Amino acid sequence: MRLRKRQRLVLVALVLLLGAGSAALVLAALGEKVSLFVAPSDLVARPFEAGKRFRLGGLVEPGSVERLADGAVRFAVTDGAHSVPVVYRGVLPDLFREGQGIVTQGEMEPGGLFRASEVLAKHDETYMPKEVAEALKRSGRWKDGAAEAAR
Repeated sequence: MRLRKRQRLVLVALVLLLGAGSAALVLAALGEKVSLFVAPSDLVARPFEAGKRFRLGGLVEPGSVERLADGAVRFAVTDGAHSVPVVYRGVLPDLFREGQGIVTQGEMEPGGLFRASEVLAKHDETYMPKEVAEALKRSGRWKDGAAEAAR
């Protein structure tokens, strides 16, 4: 009887250990895939270290779009209060233009330049990601009529 209790205890401990190990592996794998969203003002308040991937969203700052000789595009993303310079090499979405709401994914470089690996433009006149809408509201650049679309 004593041996049976010991075997059960060892079995339960082994199951718990395997479960905890599996959970740790899943969380580690998901942690590498999660991409945080920040607005330019958030980035100024709490800078990200170079090389850390995240999403930067806001409006394409008017007058900032510049096509470079090497095929890259340089522009600034703003939330009305602050702006962040961005460089992107690739095909831009058809809806990309100055004043347009966008979300970019990429990483900061040591000099403060955001190197985007992906650029997403809003898909119609009313859609705006919730985080971008909140950043624009804080800066006073929110347009009425898009409130329902940001939910």
